[in-house]
Amino acid sequence: MSIYDSMNERQREAVFHTEGPLLILAGAGSGKTRVLTHRIAYLIEEKGVNPWNILAITFTNKAAGEMRERVDRLVAFGAESVWVSTFHSACVRILRRHIDRLGYDSKFTIYDSDDQKTLMKDICKRLQIDTKQWKEKTLLGIISSAKNELIGAQEYEMNTMGDFSKRKIAEAYKEYQRQLRTNNALDFDDLIMKTVELFKLNPDVLEAYQERFKYIMVDEYQDTNTAQFKLISLLASKYQNLCVVGDDDQSIYKFRGANIRNILNFEDVFPSARVVKLEQNYRSTKTILDAANHVIRNNLERKNKTLWTANDGGAPIIFQNFMTAYEEAEYIAEDLAKRVAAGDGNYSDCAILYRTNAQSRLLEEKFLLANIPYRIIGGVNFYARKEIKDLLSYLKTVDNARDDLAVRRIINVPRRGIGAATLAKVQDFAVENEISFYNALRAAEEIPALGRSVAKLKPFVTLIQTLRAQQEYFSVAELLKEVIDRTDYVKELEDENTEESRARIENIDELISKAASYDEEAENPTLSGFLEEVALVADIDNLEENNDRVVLMTLHSAKGLEFPNVYLAGMEDGIFPSYMTIVSEDPTDLEEERRLCYVGITRAMRQLTITSARSRMIRGETQYNKVSRFIQEIPRELVQVGSMIKPKVQELPKQTAYIQAKQAFQAKAFEPKQYKVTKADKLEYGVGDRVKHIKFGAGTVENIVEGGKDYEVTVNFDRAGVKKMFAAFAKLKRE
Repeated sequence: MSIYDSMNERQREAVFHTEGPLLILAGAGSGKTRVLTHRIAYLIEEKGVNPWNILAITFTNKAAGEMRERVDRLVAFGAESVWVSTFHSACVRILRRHIDRLGYDSKFTIYDSDDQKTLMKDICKRLQIDTKQWKEKTLLGIISSAKNELIGAQEYEMNTMGDFSKRKIAEAYKEYQRQLRTNNALDFDDLIMKTVELFKLNPDVLEAYQERFKYIMVDEYQDTNTAQFKLISLLASKYQNLCVVGDDDQSIYKFRGANIRNILNFEDVFPSARVVKLEQNYRSTKTILDAANHVIRNNLERKNKTLWTANDGGAPIIFQNFMTAYEEAEYIAEDLAKRVAAGDGNYSDCAILYRTNAQSRLLEEKFLLANIPYRIIGGVNFYARKEIKDLLSYLKTVDNARDDLAVRRIINVPRRGIGAATLAKVQDFAVENEISFYNALRAAEEIPALGRSVAKLKPFVTLIQTLRAQQEYFSVAELLKEVIDRTDYVKELEDENTEESRARIENIDELISKAASYDEEAENPTLSGFLEEVALVADIDNLEENNDRVVLMTLHSAKGLEFPNVYLAGMEDGIFPSYMTIVSEDPTDLEEERRLCYVGITRAMRQLTITSARSRMIRGETQYNKVSRFIQEIPRELVQVGSMIKPKVQELPKQTAYIQAKQAFQAKAFEPKQYKVTKADKLEYGVGDRVKHIKFGAGTVENIVEGGKDYEVTVNFDRAGVKKMFAAFAKLKRE
């Protein structure tokens, strides 16, 4: 029996079509890697193609390694001569041989992200670029985006004529490239860009590689950027034997530079291309695939295809809508534990998928309380993230300045120009006098060796002392917000304006929500109590090491994986799809969110559970969101809708922090000097009026409650849903 007999008809068609351009549209779970590896085997063993004439490219070292192993197993002779590589490693091999044509030495260095940041830091100093306006990471991100589009420093400068702010970026770009060349170094984007440049300027080098790679295969083609597309099209332009495999419905990396037009316009670039659709899914039940198909068909920018399966119908999709996000997390933990206890799989068969990393916090806490083992993929434990540890260290210092580790962590957060030598002198003074590091900072003027450095230490001590004075009057959430405001922690991340910095801001918002929840729920809320609760939840080091763990991850991290039992959590408009994509003027942003939902649904093999919450705390404020529009796109007959679980009723009203806060809201305001809120004598709008918010847009006022400090206004926004806010902060304008 031939190895090709076990394949379905469409898979065999893709394997046997070896000459000319070929687009394989491979739906989720349709066996695309199997097709690629069998195609390589067919070329070598049946068509007599020399193994060294084949190039197979994918995106990650892991994927390349797996493909390498499969090819070695299938091909009896010559498999080691097939180039199975990532884009970057293939380009490195080419540049090591020929980069001298571009004026570089073949022993060039490859700069990682830390090297790039160090170099850009020096450039900003040299060019007197204000790093408060243009963070090093922001500049590097802009340069990376330009390189992905094959826009060099000179062209970028030409495009910025008349725009002063962008001229500064152009200067940084030019100097960055000059320094790289001086250092005989390339960054990761250069590896592809310089290879394209090499081929364009040296036709003989290009022809040599065209002769070498007569058959080219590219995996995950929907994730390629413009530079990668140009590289592949140059290599394949002579023989046209280019086979690309991908799924436009799983193109979810636009923020990394992926260009979906590469796969959508493949037939325009290669008019003689043959298209083979792999639509048979071997992973999921019919119910799950029907749901995925109904969601994704609402996108306009896509190739027409429909996943189907020979598997049975399977269980209906379970949908649960809860009053709060706490109940949602509690349900997931309980339902998952019941499944495992009933013998319906192991913990490792279950995955919880969510839109942002910050959403893991509630789930982690519930899992720890229920003693459910888990691991986070593509992230770290919520309380171990840098931004969370930084802010908690501030609170620890306010609460207990004897914690030297906490003090030393934040003394240069934000940067205060306090050097290692200065800190060493303070530490020596603390040891000699048997006092804490912080008390040594307070006594800095008594340390003769410090000299002028005392002036750099004073602002930090003043800040901590001010926060300690405010601690008596502020709730934990208010104190945390005060730390964030006074340190400009979030502002610096906003200025950075990268995908990473936005994710870190979301984590900070979640920490504020945690603090606000503690203020409401604790009988006697204190800063010490909050830090103690966090410490107990964060202590996961004692979890027993085993592989049988529930997997928690973002939807982006889940691509390419599969699990018998999947929970899609936080399915609300404003969360998923995100608020920014809902209000975006670019309709392709919402389409990418829908593709991300499609990816999430198709990760499930046997059971898919979708959950949402009517109210969710974001940055310490309760927000009311509608059920995600993506849920509405799933046919009702495929879904088993659970009853909305109501909050637990307390037997008698305790004097909780929440009630105290309500009383304070209704009472006469006490206003600390640094935290003043000015209450308006009269609002210019009333219940039923249409108003406009700078962020949330237009909405209708549903309720107004007058308190001692301010007016609490409830507005039902057209696009963002119901929000409660204080009038002084909201600055609503009547339409």
